[in-house]
Amino acid sequence: MKTILPFLLLLFCGVSYAQTTITGTVVDDSSQPIPGANIIVVNTSTGTVTDFDGNFTLTYGQNPPFSIQASSVGFETVTVEVLSKNQKIDIVLNEGTSLDAVVISASRTPERIFESPVTVERLGLKEIKNTASADFYDGLENLKGVDVNTNSLTFKSVNTRGFATFANNRFMQLVDGMDNSTPALNFPIGNLVGMTETDVLSVELLPGASSALYGANAFNGILFMRSKNPFDHQGISTSIKKGITSQKASGDNEYTDVSIRAAYKFSDKFAAKINFGYLKGTDWAAISEVDKTTPGGTRADINYDGINVYGDEVSTNLKKVVESDDFLSKLPNPALADLVPHVVVSRTGYNERTLTDYNAQSIKSDWGLYFRPWENDFEISYVGKVGTGSTIYQGTNRYNIDNFFQEQHKIEIRNDNFFLRGYVVSDKAGDSYDMVFTGININRAWKDDETWFGEYTGAFITATLGGANETQAHAAARATADNNRYLPGSDDFKNAFNRSINDPDLSTGSKFQDNSKYYHADANYNFSHLIDFADIQVGGSYRKYNLNSSGTIYTDLNGPITYSEFGIYTQIQKSIELNEEMELKLTGSARYDKSEFFDGFLSPRISAALTLNKDHNIRASVQTGFRNPTTQDLFIGLNAGRAILVGSAPDNLDRYTHTDGIYTQTGRVAYENSYTASSAAALAETGNPAVLEIANPDIVKPEQVSSAEVGYRGKFSNIIVDFSAYYNSYKDFISQEVVVSPYYGTVGDGSLSVQALANDDFQAYSTYTNSPADVNSYGASIGVSTKIFKDFDLSGSYTYAKLDFNREKYPDFTTNFNTPEHKFKASFGNTDLFENFGFNIAYRFSDDYFWEATFGNGIVPEFHTVDAQINLKVPSMKSIFKAGATNLLGKEYFTAFGTGHIGSMYYVSWTINNL
Repeated sequence: MKTILPFLLLLFCGVSYAQTTITGTVVDDSSQPIPGANIIVVNTSTGTVTDFDGNFTLTYGQNPPFSIQASSVGFETVTVEVLSKNQKIDIVLNEGTSLDAVVISASRTPERIFESPVTVERLGLKEIKNTASADFYDGLENLKGVDVNTNSLTFKSVNTRGFATFANNRFMQLVDGMDNSTPALNFPIGNLVGMTETDVLSVELLPGASSALYGANAFNGILFMRSKNPFDHQGISTSIKKGITSQKASGDNEYTDVSIRAAYKFSDKFAAKINFGYLKGTDWAAISEVDKTTPGGTRADINYDGINVYGDEVSTNLKKVVESDDFLSKLPNPALADLVPHVVVSRTGYNERTLTDYNAQSIKSDWGLYFRPWENDFEISYVGKVGTGSTIYQGTNRYNIDNFFQEQHKIEIRNDNFFLRGYVVSDKAGDSYDMVFTGININRAWKDDETWFGEYTGAFITATLGGANETQAHAAARATADNNRYLPGSDDFKNAFNRSINDPDLSTGSKFQDNSKYYHADANYNFSHLIDFADIQVGGSYRKYNLNSSGTIYTDLNGPITYSEFGIYTQIQKSIELNEEMELKLTGSARYDKSEFFDGFLSPRISAALTLNKDHNIRASVQTGFRNPTTQDLFIGLNAGRAILVGSAPDNLDRYTHTDGIYTQTGRVAYENSYTASSAAALAETGNPAVLEIANPDIVKPEQVSSAEVGYRGKFSNIIVDFSAYYNSYKDFISQEVVVSPYYGTVGDGSLSVQALANDDFQAYSTYTNSPADVNSYGASIGVSTKIFKDFDLSGSYTYAKLDFNREKYPDFTTNFNTPEHKFKASFGNTDLFENFGFNIAYRFSDDYFWEATFGNGIVPEFHTVDAQINLKVPSMKSIFKAGATNLLGKEYFTAFGTGHIGSMYYVSWTINNL
């Protein structure tokens, strides 16, 4: 008790029955109200925002005197001293710059972007209102240095500084402090079940490693989305958006996006809110028939494997068919087997568009109850979120995520000095299914593989005996084997399709099952109100995973898999006034994280920011970061067709088993009895066993990064410059290596294992391991913004990113850098072209780049795209009307190999009572 009592006194020392309420207005230098301006108590997180008419009310749990700060993007920040209770304050903001905006994410404490010790990007209410993109989440792609890879209409993956697939577990996404990643997949699925636009207060993005404060998953960066507190934002807000999407492959289709927010402050002690969002459209259809494995290949090729054609992944060597005892017994003359060539043939596949309806839908709701027992900054809240939706996800295969469901529940206690929160996130896969295995198993429902290849081989022999050349014989063989095949649209096809998508056994079906969850708790305490010489924070987090896919993703067929991890951190920040013109801000932080499977890891960060003449800020930081292997790296056990994915947790190696006819293997063979895939391919081409290389990859362990960054922010008259450059060096880079394991023999024996490969008696595995290669990346970004012709906003940014990796030396490792070397973005607009009317135009250019992922590898061509919008504000209706278009030039493009081409969207919207 003697130990607990001082802690409780410390925890609640910020609680006070003193209370000050101030009211006021915020206007610009033309006396026009500024809606959405931020009002905060200096050196605290207590604050509010102005309403549509620029009015605000702020309650703070201390007696005067204290100071408040008013800020809004595009205006200079103003600090005003509060001298008495119930004081009315009218604030005038002069035109300023984006550097005056206040952010919290960089140091876990409020500070101006200008003073931030690390690079940070921000979208506030003004930027969200003026974005030329269809919604605020899409608007992130206009930020400097940010990549948004489009998986589908409703699933977009945000990333910075490279190394990203759609399964982006290197980048973290928080909504009001809650991790938005799905328990099953271990990464965010865009904003499918995220925030509604009417409830967004601000969006902040930290590029690069942020492990020192936010833990292992914040390896490439972190996205913070903050919602509106009902104590500060009351009333009913609505946004209605209607339009069409236009794509050559799928035509013109209706698009609807509606969000509603209702919030009410019942008293100074209790407030509540509820949000609802609904989106419906048609996804970007993926129709590529380019051969995945053979450059220039077409559907006429005998071993064709189309990008968006499924079922043709199943293939075999005709020699293996003709040499089987069953086939030989049916030949009238065994010598006829000599007519069959040593070639691989694949089954005929189905186009993706016959296996999905491309329905894109999102339905989500959240609610919050907020209680302030002492009518001050001390707050207890409960927030619940539920969401369901349909989208396309591209991972190892292409998945139709249908009626996916995710829910989150959070309880949080906080005031200006601390927070303590706990939440649970759970998901259900709904009616989701793997489209690749749907195609495979519709084929098998009609005719099993052995029968199909047997008929093909027999027909090939018959045609050859009839005088056909090899090309003609293959055509006749496929026609014979495909006779009476289920055709899309037929009753047989529909029945086989429905059976497959409701069957979780991948040997006969394609249903994707999951009911996983994780529990998370974190806390932070800021000692700045107790200690004067520096701002000191301490905190920690704990997470427990419960994986439950019933064996369809993970090796959890016999029951859920559980494991946990925790972390603790501290930060100290000190501002030193060197003279009247120079101020130095020093920040040091360190975090210790421990997973139950790995040794603990310490992530330190040191940064310095020097402010000169209040107009120039130079910053530098060095840090180390790490990321633990993900749930998939550790526990996946998934047959993806061309290869089997096997995680490398020690107890996972024997839990996964694979049977092919008379041969049975466990996942252990991938790590202890395997050749590299590239050397096995070389053996097939040369027939020389000397080219074989033993793989036997090590089991995965945590990845580390050392990062250095320098930057500059400043203004020259009316020109704002923001520059940053970084260098990252990775150790134990986590990657997947494809290996082949013979069904018999021991690798390196020079006999049986070589014979197994020659006879196609082997299985390909995709393993999770660490690359011995040196992997480095470096890059830089510069953004420039200004006003021209008095009040027109003009901005542009350029980003350079480069991977330093010896691909020739390590051909079987993939880094998934997936980032263009050059990007350029620009915008031009005016929020008040004339009274209450504004417009904005955004342009983006991306250099071509090579995309690599487990689904497939290929070039993403360079693209240019233009988005534009016009908006009209009607103050008497508290409304904003907007008309806009994305990809206005109409030239379709894509950001990842295998996805649908991105077309255009045209829309009109009506937003009511939303700042």
